[in-house]
Amino acid sequence: MALLRPFISPSPPPPLSFSPPKPPPSSLLSLPQLPFNPHHKLTQSWRDSIRCCTVAEIRDGVTIGGGDDQEVLVDPTSQEGPGGERHMAKYNWREEWYPLYLTKDLTEDAPLGLTVFDKQIVLYRDANAILRCYEDRCPHRLAKLSEGQLVDGRLECLYHGWQFDGEGKCVKIPQLPADAKIPRSACARTYEVKDSQGVIWVWMSQSTPPDSDKLPWFENFARPGFQDVSTIHELPYDHSILLENLMDPAHVPISHDRTDWSAKREDAQPLRFKVTERTDRGFAGWWGRENEGSLLNFLRFDAPCVLQNNREIVDKNGEKHYFSGLFLCRPSGQGKSMLIVRFGSTKRSPVAKIFPEWYFHQNAGKVFEQDMGFLSSQNEILIKERVPTKQLYLNLRSSDTWVAEYRRWMDKVGHGMPYHFGHSTISLPDLPAVVEHAPAGLVTSLSASSPAKGGIGTMHAPNPANRYFRHVVHCKGCRSVVKAFQAWKNAFFALAIASTALAILVTGRQWKTLLVVGAALSLAGMYACSTVVAMNTTNFVRIHRRL
Repeated sequence: MALLRPFISPSPPPPLSFSPPKPPPSSLLSLPQLPFNPHHKLTQSWRDSIRCCTVAEIRDGVTIGGGDDQEVLVDPTSQEGPGGERHMAKYNWREEWYPLYLTKDLTEDAPLGLTVFDKQIVLYRDANAILRCYEDRCPHRLAKLSEGQLVDGRLECLYHGWQFDGEGKCVKIPQLPADAKIPRSACARTYEVKDSQGVIWVWMSQSTPPDSDKLPWFENFARPGFQDVSTIHELPYDHSILLENLMDPAHVPISHDRTDWSAKREDAQPLRFKVTERTDRGFAGWWGRENEGSLLNFLRFDAPCVLQNNREIVDKNGEKHYFSGLFLCRPSGQGKSMLIVRFGSTKRSPVAKIFPEWYFHQNAGKVFEQDMGFLSSQNEILIKERVPTKQLYLNLRSSDTWVAEYRRWMDKVGHGMPYHFGHSTISLPDLPAVVEHAPAGLVTSLSASSPAKGGIGTMHAPNPANRYFRHVVHCKGCRSVVKAFQAWKNAFFALAIASTALAILVTGRQWKTLLVVGAALSLAGMYACSTVVAMNTTNFVRIHRRL
C-alpha cells in the first residue's frame, strides 16, 4: 500500500533491457481444431494447448517462453506430495476471531449491522458501555435488529417494539397481555465479542467456547511510544482477493505511482522472497527489492484474515525503531469485504505530523480506488471461470510468491470455509449472493442503517463504489470533518453574500474596498472548504479516464 508505506526504499532499479522478439517454434502455432462454441467453457486440455508466442529477454538472460517458464514462474506443485496428494488441515471458519470495527469508531447511541461471510450480526454498547453482539434477526418475525434503536441500554426492534437485554433475553413485548409471561424462546442468539488493542473482535461459533489463544495480539502495537493511523474501509470484492492485493508489494510502484512520496513507477523491479514458516494457520517470511542488500521486510499471514508487514530500523544513534503495516480483513459476504488498516511506528516522520489524520484517511481511499477496477474484475472472472487459480494465474517468483503461498494455504483449509478459491482447489457458495434493496426516494437514505450512522442525500445511500459509503460513514473523525467543513462552507457563502450586498449599498470607497476584499476572502474560504469535503467524499479517477 502506498499509505504511509515505510517498507520500500525509493532508490531506483537498474534499467530493463529487451531483445527483439524471436519467432515462435512451429509446434506452438499448431492448435487443436475444435468446433467453436461461444458459450463452451475452456477445458484443461484446451487451456494447456494455448501458448504465448512472444519471447522476450528480461534481464540477465532469463527468457519467458518454451521450457524456461519454470525459471521465472512459481512451481505449481512445490507443496504436493509424491503422489500429488495435499495436506488437509483441520479448520472451521466459525471457530475463529474476526475483526469487526475500530473501537474508537463505534457509535454509542445506535446499533450497527455487520456481516461475517453470510452471517448477519448486530453490535452495540449497552447502558453500562459493555459491548454486545447478537444475530441480526428478531425472533418474532426475523426483522433486522440493526434497524432498531437503543432504549435505556436495551436493543429494541422497531418492527413491533420487542426489547432485548445484554444477554439477548427479551424483556418487553408491548403487544403481550399484562398477566402473560414472555416466552422463554423469545431471545436473540448472542456472540462473544472482545475489545483488544483498539479493535473489536467477534468469535463466530455459538457452540464452541471462545479460544483466547486465537485472539490476535500485535507486539509492535504494545511497544512504548508506538503511534498509529487507523482507518476502516468497505470494499466491493472478496476478502481473498483483498488479501492477495495487500500481500503484493510488486504492484505498488505501478498502480499507486505518485499517490504519495513513496510510490514511483520507475522503482518497479524484481523482488526477492524467503519463506521461513508454513503452518496450518498461515505462513511468514522475509522479502526485499532486488537492489537492496538484504531482505528487510517481514510479512506474516495468520488465519483467518490477519496480515502484517513489519520492519526494524536502527538509527545513527544505535536506537532501534519499529514500523508496522497491519491489515485486518473481514469477509462480509460474497464479493464484499471490510478492511481495517493500521500503519504505525515508534518513530513518526516529521512530515507525517504536519498533516491532519483525515488527510491520510482520504489518501487510503484513493489507494483502494486505484486498485478497485482490477480487483472487482478479478473477482468477477474467478466466479465465472469456476476453476482454481493455478489454471488462471501466472505467478512470478520475483513478484507473486506471497500470493501463491496464500492460495496454497486456502487449499489446506478451504474445506472448512463457506466457499474458497485455492491454488488447486475450489468450492463455490451453496447459496447465491443476496442483494438488498431499500425503497426508492427519500426513504432509501433514511433506511440505510448499515452502517448505523448515515444521513439524508444520495451521498449517504449504500453504494460500495462511493467513498463516502466505503469509509466516511464508518469513521467518526472523517464524519466530523465533513460536517464541520460543510458548515464552514455555508458560513463563508452567507458571509460572501452579505459582504457583496453591503459593498453595493455603501457609498464610501474605503468601505467598498474592504467589503469586496471580504467577499473575495469568503469565496476563497468557501472553495477551500468545498475542496476538503470533496477530498473526503469524491472517488479518485485516473487522468486518462477522466472526461
